[in-house]
Amino acid sequence: MEITLIILIIAGIILLVLFFYYCPFFLWISARVSGVRISLLQLVLMRIRQVPASMIVRAMIEAHKAGLKDITRDDLEAHYLAGGNVDKVVHALVSAAKANIDLGFKMATAIDLAGRDVFEAVQMSVNPKVIDTPPVTAVAKDGIQLIAKARVTVRANIRQLVGGAGEDTVLARVGEGIVSSIGSSVSHKQVLENPDSISKLVLKKGLDSGTAFEILSIDIADIDIGRNIGAALQIDQAQADKNIAQAKAEERRAMAIALEQEMKAKAQEARAKVIEAEAELPRAMAEAFVSGNLGIMDYYRMKNIEADTEMRENIARPSDSNVATKK
Repeated sequence: MEITLIILIIAGIILLVLFFYYCPFFLWISARVSGVRISLLQLVLMRIRQVPASMIVRAMIEAHKAGLKDITRDDLEAHYLAGGNVDKVVHALVSAAKANIDLGFKMATAIDLAGRDVFEAVQMSVNPKVIDTPPVTAVAKDGIQLIAKARVTVRANIRQLVGGAGEDTVLARVGEGIVSSIGSSVSHKQVLENPDSISKLVLKKGLDSGTAFEILSIDIADIDIGRNIGAALQIDQAQADKNIAQAKAEERRAMAIALEQEMKAKAQEARAKVIEAEAELPRAMAEAFVSGNLGIMDYYRMKNIEADTEMRENIARPSDSNVATKK
């Protein structure tokens, strides 16, 4: 008998646990006390669909207390099943209502499902965010490099959060505008004297078009002077011209050496022909003696003429001793 009683008690406890798990009675009481109309059967069905009933009821209570009448249980449950963050959506809607920002439930859920933090976006609409740009390097027309840092004040554009470009795009466009503004300046001194001219020029370009932000202001925080890029380019150009001139001179020298070697080869060839002709001379003279075309007297006469010619050349040519005496 005692064992049966114990079994009945345990079974009763299990049934009570299952009842209060699938039938959140106290949660239903809390909703009714807060003025939220929801049936106990709907809470049981949410348990069966594996939807956290406590989160849905808490969100409905928050929306009801904030005066948001267009948010229903079905909408919140559908958003949760779609993978959205119900708490952040409701927080964002309440904050937007308090700040008089036009934000509907469909827009808020679309922003949340797009992967953006809708609550942070509403906060940024109320309290603009300041973004520090990385150092932007640009060169003025006089060749001086400038390194600028800017602070961009942006406000979230609720209507552009779905499909709008992010913070990286805004920074890239601002950097491009700073480079363009400095590059169009005649002198770097003009930029240093009037840094606000960069901000004015960049703001005129409408850099926030197609982004999820609205640019309120662009302030130049710091400008540093970098290298003299113009002088460095001129030095590099001069060095390149020098290398080209040296290459051309080397080419001309090589051509001159080749021409000299060619002339020497021709001279050696001519000397070889002379030597060959001189080698043929004794044989020709012998043949002339044999044939009787040249007599012995003619030969001596020719030798005398050669001796006289050599003597005249020696007399006409200054000797080494005379040259030394003159020096």
